[in-house]
Amino acid sequence: MTFETTRMIFGWSAIINLAIVTLYFLIFVSMHDALFRLHSRWFRLSRGAFDLVLYSCLAFYKIATLLLFVVPYLVMKFGF
Repeated sequence: MTFETTRMIFGWSAIINLAIVTLYFLIFVSMHDALFRLHSRWFRLSRGAFDLVLYSCLAFYKIATLLLFVVPYLVMKFGF
C-alpha cells in the first residue's frame, strides 16, 4: 500500500464518518420525541438521561472520528 493510497483511505474514511455524525445529529434533533418514546418502551429512562446518553455517544463518535481519521489525514496531507 502506497503513501497516497493510505492518505486517500484516511480522507474517505473521514468524509464517510463525518457524514454519519451529521446524519446522527439530524436524526437526534428532528426525531427526538419519537426516539425517546421508542427507547422508553425498552428502558426506564428519564428524558434527561436519554439526552445525556445520546449526546455522549455523539460526542464520543465525533472525537473518535477526528482522532482516528481527520488528524492522520491532515498530517499526511500537510506533513505537520
